[in-house]
Amino acid sequence: MERSAENDRPRIRVLGLGNEILADDAFGILAAREVERLFPRQVEVVCSSAAGFNLMDHVLGASHLVVVDTIVTGARPGTIHVCGADRFRTAPGVAPHFLGLFEVLAVARHLHLAVPAETTVIAVEASDCATIGGVMHPDVRSAITGVVDLVRQFLANGDPG
Repeated sequence: MERSAENDRPRIRVLGLGNEILADDAFGILAAREVERLFPRQVEVVCSSAAGFNLMDHVLGASHLVVVDTIVTGARPGTIHVCGADRFRTAPGVAPHFLGLFEVLAVARHLHLAVPAETTVIAVEASDCATIGGVMHPDVRSAITGVVDLVRQFLANGDPG
């Protein structure tokens, strides 16, 4: 397990995903920035609107990756879902132009690159991730506090759930 030189602790990276101009899709980036503001020396934070292989650099080199993003399952907007990456199946035989985060992790693992030993996904139920310039749903915005609390718990005891 890779450790940071500062205090010999596992290297934890929060990856906030989203697009700041698409209503609720900005959530992952805004939540990650709040984590960075509150825990500047305890966790590494990366924000990205990238997809596919462009995510590779963001996932390599961390002991534990905590991904913050939005999801649409039909639950109430603002609902927080926490799970390990093993709960997501990679799509077999997808074209390289349509890889998602979990396919990128699988490719990196197959190439014996420095993938995180653990990946935790904190996904918040979105209402609207398509409206350009749209306003974030208030229940989605209020979930930032819950995500920050989960990261705080994780930093305190290694378990975000």
